[in-house]
Amino acid sequence: MFITFEGPDGSGKTTQITLLADYLTGQGYSVLQLREPGATRIGEQIREALHSRANEEMHPHTEVLLYSAARAQIVAEMIRPALAEGKLVLCDRFYDSTLAYQGYGHGLDVETLRQITQFATGGLRPDLTIFIDIDPEAGLLRRQGDPAAEWNRLDALGLAFHRRVYAGYLELMRAESERWVKVDGSQPIEALQAETQRIVAARLPAKP
Repeated sequence: MFITFEGPDGSGKTTQITLLADYLTGQGYSVLQLREPGATRIGEQIREALHSRANEEMHPHTEVLLYSAARAQIVAEMIRPALAEGKLVLCDRFYDSTLAYQGYGHGLDVETLRQITQFATGGLRPDLTIFIDIDPEAGLLRRQGDPAAEWNRLDALGLAFHRRVYAGYLELMRAESERWVKVDGSQPIEALQAETQRIVAARLPAKP
């Protein structure tokens, strides 16, 4: 089973996915936890280029192609082999982030992005996507206040950009409502994790 986490910056995805991975491992499942972009040697190099504040002149088309390149690598090197072995794969962001950020955020053609994504992933789709819902402004403030958080080039694009991204996520959820589950990201970490565990448990395959 392939589960992805999406949400505005500062929504707490990384914390929740780590807690969920620990919980599922404790339940006897074989779990692979990943992040996008990254998780592979090539992907981490691409992540550095994408997120560096030194690359503020990067064009949105360049963003799309770099994110897609990292995605192609993680799918081929990590995700498909793990799924073939019967593992649960948890990924912090996947192609929905490109549709939301580069499509709705930057205003690029979403259907073109879908075609690029199809090529990069070979048509791989998540079985479940959990959207951690938080107001974009609150998420950015939370991120700025966390000394351990990465404040990257996209975080710094401004509130109007992040509001467009958020609106894009809502459109994506409406279009594929059977795949998405929205949870309230403003609740305490423990309560959010308990809700997340209930959602995932209801859809889990039997243990091998």
